[in-house]
Order: sequence, then structure tokens, then C-alpha cells
Amino acid sequence: MSVSLDKPGRWRVARRMVLRRALVAVPLLLAVSAVVFLLGAASPFDPVYQYYGTRIFTAAEADIARTRAELGLDKPIWSQYGDWLGNVLGGDWGTSRSFGQPVSEVVAQRLPWTLLLAGTGLAVAVVLALTLGVVSAWRQGGWIDRFTVTLAHSLEGLPTFLLGLGAIAVFAVALPLLPAGGVSDATGASGAGSTVRHLVLPALVLGVAQLPWLILTVRQQLLVALADDHVTAARSRGLPERTVVLRHGLPVALLPFVTTVGTRLPELVTGVVLVEEVFSWPGVAGAMVRAGLNVDFPLLVALTLLATAAVPAGNLCADIAVLLIDPRASADG
Repeated sequence: MSVSLDKPGRWRVARRMVLRRALVAVPLLLAVSAVVFLLGAASPFDPVYQYYGTRIFTAAEADIARTRAELGLDKPIWSQYGDWLGNVLGGDWGTSRSFGQPVSEVVAQRLPWTLLLAGTGLAVAVVLALTLGVVSAWRQGGWIDRFTVTLAHSLEGLPTFLLGLGAIAVFAVALPLLPAGGVSDATGASGAGSTVRHLVLPALVLGVAQLPWLILTVRQQLLVALADDHVTAARSRGLPERTVVLRHGLPVALLPFVTTVGTRLPELVTGVVLVEEVFSWPGVAGAMVRAGLNVDFPLLVALTLLATAAVPAGNLCADIAVLLIDPRASADG
């Protein structure tokens, strides 16, 4: 039910919400990991062949069989899954065959780059969506409104990878203003300045790819809010239109906007994968692609679980934000 809560009460409800969502997330992640192992068993690709590469054609059958036993691939799939799950519960995620490193090290090296790109891209999308959406609703029917709505609907059907390739063609080739990929210059120069320069283009592409639904949400919800009685009353008191829009209409429109941001997390995860591949960004997406091509199950399962966990975690953050911002929000989590 919906009840009004004081701030400490909302924090208590938020903590209970986290616990409930965690209880749901655990069986979800277990199910996803099991499905990945089942798909691996049904795959026509043999990890041993990927492990040996071209040497498989000259390797002795006894050596191949020994390697298969050392990797645990001679066991039934459920036995392999049980061994993997037991190791994970003990803190051992296994060794990546494609990188020759423990899975935990591969993730630890690459995850910060993905979080940097995803966080920056999401910030770009939020700032642009709020700016364009507010101006569009404020000047409804004007040329800015028509341009913004047209832009949003045009971007809806534009694939992220195509947007990335177009950005490279314009800003890295035709107008060589920004690097086309990677995180360091061709000369090997690195550092914060180089990282920022290489981050600008992929972050902008990722942010723009998320814009359509966010802009349209802000615009529509602000138009609805501006028609509310409390906004009409604010206008009748002679308040400036800027104050009416930003202080009376926008706070109401922000609540559905925050919810929309949370529901767009799966699209953001997909967008990060595509953007990282297009711009050769050294995040987890490249590792996931490499793990898939090399049938590297330990790394593939870990990265799949990481991507799966990001979605409910993002939705949880959005729900908690709404709960803390709006005292009218449902307290049942």
C-alpha cells in the first residue's frame, strides 16, 4: 500500500527493499548460470579445440584426452556445473583459458573501464534529456520542440553500432578532432588527459543512443505536470514562468523520469557492449566477445552474470531514489 513516511522511515523501507530484491536475485543468477552451462553443452564448439588451436591437428589423442580431463571437460555437464558452483562459493571463479589469467583478475582489470564508460554515457544522456526535454515542453509547438521530437523519433530506429561508426567517420576521420578508439594515443602516451580525449566520443555515442525515450519521457511528464492544479495556482500568484516550470513542474516530472532511467538499464548494458566493440574500449565487452569465440566458459559465465546483475541493481537504485524523493511512493518495495 502507499503510505506517507518520514525520512528515517523511508530509509528503513529502502533497506527492506534491498533485502527482498537480493533474495530474488540469487535464484535468478543461479538460473542464468545454469542456462549458460546448458547452452555450452549444446554448443557445437569444443573448448579443447579452441584451447589447442591449430596444434589440435598434430596433437596425439592421449594428449587431447589428458587435457580434457585436466580441464574437467570429460565430466557430465551437471557435474561440471556443480564443481564450478562450489569453487565460486569458495571465491574461485576459475581461470580464463582465452586470457590465461584468473577470471577475477580479468574482470578486475576491465570492469573499471566499463563502469567509466557506462557512467559517463548515462550522465550525458540524463543531462541532454533533461535539458532538451524541459526546453521542448516549455516551448511546446515551437521550432525547438519540433526539432527535439523529430530527433528523438529519428534516433529510436538508429542502431548503436551505426551511430558509433558515423561518429568515427565525422569526428575522427573527416574532422580529426577526437581519437577513433582505444584509451591511449598511437605514440603510447597515456594519462588522465589522454583517457578523457578517448572517452569523449564513445560516451557521447552511448549517451545519444539512450536519448529518445528519456527525452520523450521528460517532455510528456512535464507537459502533464504543467497542467496540474498546483502549477496553475503558482501561475495565478504571478510567479515567473521559469520558476513555475523548474520549481513546480519539473520536480513532479522527475519521478517518472528516474523510473524510466532504471528501466532503460538493459538497453544501456547492450549499448555498452556495442560501443566498446566499435571503439576498441578495453572493458568487459571485448572480454565477453573473446570468451564467446574461444568457448571460455568460466569467463563467459562470470561476465554474463555480471551483466545480468547490473539490470536488477539499476532498477533497485531507481526504485530507492523514487522512494526517498517522493513520500507518496509505494512502501511495499
